[in-house]
Formats: sequence, structure tokens, C-alpha cells
Amino acid sequence: MDLLKKINENKAVIGVVGLGYVGLPLLMEFVDEGFKTIGFDVDSRKVDKLNAGKSYIKHIDENRVKKVRDSKIFEATTDFSRIKEVDCILICVPTPLNKYREPDMSYIVNTAEVLSKHIRKDQFIVLESSTYPGTTEEVLKPILEKSGLKGDVDFWVGFSPEREDPNNPNFNTHTIPKVIGANTDYARKLAQAVYEKVIVKTVPVSSSQAAEATKLLENIFRSVNIALVNEMKVILDKMGIDVWEVINAASTKPFGFMPFYPGPGLGGHCIPIDPFYLTWKAREYEMNTRFIELAGEINTAMPAWVISKVVDALNEVKKSMKGSKILVLGAAYKKDIDDPRESPSFKLMEIMLEKGAEVDYNDPLIPELPEMRAYDIKRQSVELTAENLAKYDCVLISTDHSAYDWSFIVQHAQLVVDTRNATKNVLENRNKIVKA
Repeated sequence: MDLLKKINENKAVIGVVGLGYVGLPLLMEFVDEGFKTIGFDVDSRKVDKLNAGKSYIKHIDENRVKKVRDSKIFEATTDFSRIKEVDCILICVPTPLNKYREPDMSYIVNTAEVLSKHIRKDQFIVLESSTYPGTTEEVLKPILEKSGLKGDVDFWVGFSPEREDPNNPNFNTHTIPKVIGANTDYARKLAQAVYEKVIVKTVPVSSSQAAEATKLLENIFRSVNIALVNEMKVILDKMGIDVWEVINAASTKPFGFMPFYPGPGLGGHCIPIDPFYLTWKAREYEMNTRFIELAGEINTAMPAWVISKVVDALNEVKKSMKGSKILVLGAAYKKDIDDPRESPSFKLMEIMLEKGAEVDYNDPLIPELPEMRAYDIKRQSVELTAENLAKYDCVLISTDHSAYDWSFIVQHAQLVVDTRNATKNVLENRNKIVKA
């Protein structure tokens, strides 16, 4: 049967490679629509949990995972030889930066190498990982062609960037419009047919390169504007002006302004990383990306600026950073999620440890700090009791989880440095709070 017809009749088998924050929600959407679906991952722990009906991601309800497992049309596996059983392969693997802020393509390359050993004719392979324009055509397709099959003849490729925002109450995988790009008309038709089965709206563009660039623009837009308010924060702090008050006032303008908020640094799997993919690719064309690089400089400097505020706050109470006991609140990169990827909390802890502080952390959603690509800070979450709060010289708010009782924290802490304006509604003990 023709692949397009298979998709339209819900008879295509869907394979999702990478069962993390992007791949798992996407996979579940296809199961909900009645597609036979196979999830692939190199992490046997994830595979075992899914096959047991258990969730390993906080915002993905375990009852939904059980429903998917019980559907009898889904299974997870580490056996990539089963790729030949699927008709559409959706690749959702990480794309980090290396220590030189250059694209680390190893996950895409390794995945493509494995797939090339098992793909067959008449399959459609879509890359969802955020990356630079040209990756699908210049990296993915040539590796897949090691199979002996010819791209856009024996198999087809496309790009559709993920747009996940974990724990966003207003949007989910199904309701966020999906950009799709491919370099042949038939591949675009395949992409549109596949994603229209599970996504409320598809947005076709002319090529995989245009789709790749779309994802980068979305996150560069955020990175540059966050850098702007971070720079404003530093300037207004010198002037004794509260940047949060200024942003709230500016937000009352009904046109021409969109609020962005400062923080202790950028976190997450996209915004701190994606802009540098375009910076790297632009060098191939002898172009400079001045806005992007400047924004990156400002945002990556924020943890050091926050620590300078901690040092000043401790100095005001006649204490030095060296030897002080500091509690960091929040290890996740944003509130109410259990995802620590690229969280600025790790950089904050690293700097303070290097300066001789004794550092602990609390995060109700991350009981133990995982080993990260750039950090291995072995800590377990400290319980937030009145006694524990009182024994720290400073409590540094890095992530403003909703579970935190800010009045209780300020009441019992000796000193609070707030990077998120989390304590804005705390009326008592304001003299203990320093905004950073």
C-alpha cells in the first residue's frame, strides 16, 4: 500500500526514537489516535518503565502512560533492528553544545548510523531535534543513504521542530501548531498527513532548511529579549530601581510591548543552546551574528552577577562568601517541572563552591542532583524546615516553584537573595530580602 494512503487510513506504524520530554508526549498522541506505535530508546530504564505503565516525567500523568501501555498498540524497545517494522520514524534526540559552544551532533549522527543499518524502502524519517539549517539534508540523509537506499527515491526525509513547553497549562503537544518542512512535494505531503493526525494545525514551509531556521528564530527571539531585560536589571539595580516594577508597568501598554522576565541565567534544552547553532552555521557564510552573540554574553554572565549580589548581601551582615552556608532553592530550569537541563542553579552552585561556600539545595521535584554534561555536584535535597532554613547564612532563590511558601521561607531564613521576584507578596521581614 502507498505510504501516504497508509497514513491517511491510520494503518502506518509510527516509530519514535528518543523517549524523553519531546518523544514520549508525541508518541502518546499517536497511540491515542489508534496508530500502532513503537518507542525506541537506548536507556533500558525508560523502556522498562513504559512497558510497565509507569511515568518517569513529572508532568506526564502515570494513568495516561498506563492507558497507552494497555492499548495493545504500543510497546517500547531498545532493539533498533525493529526499525524495519515501522513506516514513519520520528527522531527526538538531544542536540547540546560542546564545551566550545559548537553544535554537538553526536546524538543525531549516532542515531542516523544505527538507523542506516535497519531502514527499508518506503519509510519516512522526520528529524525533530533543534539544529542548524541544513542538518536534515547535509547530515541525516547522507548517513541514511549508507543503507544503499536513495533519499527522496527509496525513502523520504523531513524536519519538524519540537515545540514542547513542559507543564504549560495552556498548551500541549496536541494544541501547539507544528511547522513541517521537506525538500520534495511528496515528503511534505507525508509530513502534513502524519502530523495532522495528532496536531491541531500544521504549518508547511518550503524546505527542511526553512523549518530548521524557524525553530532557531523562535528561540533566538526569546534569548535576545531575555538578554535585554537582564541587562536592564543590572542597569536599574545600580539606579536603585526595581526592574520587576518597571516591567509590570510597561506591560499595561496594550500594543507594541511584550513582557520578558530576568533571571539568574538561561536554562532548558532550547533557549541557551539553539542560538549558537545559527552562530556556528553563519560562519560558513562568513557572517557575524552580533545580536545573538551579545545576547549570549549577557545571559551567560548572569550567574556571576547574581553571585556578586550574594557576596554584597553577605558583606552587609559582616560575612564572607568563603565559609558561609548557602541554600539554593530550585534545581529545575523553570518552575514546577522536574527538568534540570541547563539549569542556571548548577552554575550558581559551582561558583559558590569555588569561592569556598558550603552549598546545599532544595527542590521538591528533584530529590537528588543528577550528573549533568558539565556538572557533577553530588547533593540530595535538604528538607525545608524552620530549623534548617535558620542554619543557612543565605537562601538563594533560583527557581520559583509554586510549592514554596515564601512567607515561611523569609520568616525563618537569615537572608534571602531573590532572582525571580518570588517574594513580591511577602509583606513582613522585607529587610531580609535582596533582589538579584
